[in-house]
Amino acid sequence: MTSPIHEVGPAATEGGAPDGRPAGESRRLFRRGAHATPKGERLGPVRRGVRELGLALITLGVIILLFVLYQLFGTGLAEAHSQTQLAKQFNAAVSAAKATTPGADNPTLGAGSAATAGPGETSVPPGGAIDHLVIPRIGVNKFVVQGVQLDDLMKGPGHYPGTVYPGEAGNAAIAGHRTTYGAPFFDLNELSVGDPIYVTDRAGRTFVYKVSRPPQVVSPDDVSVLAPTPFAQLTLTTCNPRFEATSRLVVVARLSGRPPLPATATTPPSGGPAPAAVTSLGTGESKAWPAAIGFGALVVLLWIGVRIGINRTRRWTRLAAYVIGIAVCLVPLWFFFENVIRLLPPSI
Repeated sequence: MTSPIHEVGPAATEGGAPDGRPAGESRRLFRRGAHATPKGERLGPVRRGVRELGLALITLGVIILLFVLYQLFGTGLAEAHSQTQLAKQFNAAVSAAKATTPGADNPTLGAGSAATAGPGETSVPPGGAIDHLVIPRIGVNKFVVQGVQLDDLMKGPGHYPGTVYPGEAGNAAIAGHRTTYGAPFFDLNELSVGDPIYVTDRAGRTFVYKVSRPPQVVSPDDVSVLAPTPFAQLTLTTCNPRFEATSRLVVVARLSGRPPLPATATTPPSGGPAPAAVTSLGTGESKAWPAAIGFGALVVLLWIGVRIGINRTRRWTRLAAYVIGIAVCLVPLWFFFENVIRLLPPSI
């Protein structure tokens, strides 16, 4: 008996599915759904460009946020570490002075107290501790370093070279950060006439100053506030307003309760012009531009490399790739932030 003849399609004869596709491909399409994107299809150049632009903007926003956090907290941690080291240095100098200078145990010099020149600050190198500054009204308790360069002010308030030292006859000037590196002068504007300011030198002598006039605002290039005076004066300077550097805030105080010490030979005479070495009350370091650009470019290149590497990794390893990539980028990013800070006025 002859078997019925069945119409056999090409797919059936080849062992495939009725729709003409190989059986394996039909099963894959069924599992992925009728509207699934075929394997190997990628985003078009426009969609890919939009996605990368969005990721770049998000990354830029994160970097700006990290920079703000670095300014407010990262610099404060660095300053706190420096202050700890300065405290050890300063206390060691005071102990040595008391051990070698008779009568050095008198910590506060009041009315009628006699004082002679003792171990002073003239031999302290830039960045070394020369005084202990305490302003109870605004909670300042910092060690003052010699110098007002950025590297000096990263450690704490700095003494302007060329001005007399606190306790001496003349104008002793100190600059300090307002919003970064511990922000010692953040509330300097809140001082009022009569508020006391205590300054202790390396000989263990504490000099009491009292604010003599309300805080004033001057231009960044007005160095007349640093000019020598015929009386013992303390001048504190910082940036104004907060988080900007358009002007400078100045507080002036006079030595109270005792005659001043004679000015050292390295300081300008009373009534003379402002120190020639000081041309402004704080400007950025333009020489930091190459380093800032270099580290910034390195961060960009590393991040591009991280993105390329992430796109070539499997999904279950992408999280680890992100973590490692971000950690690698944070190293040059830290140095980039550090050099950007150098471009800003040192007392900001």
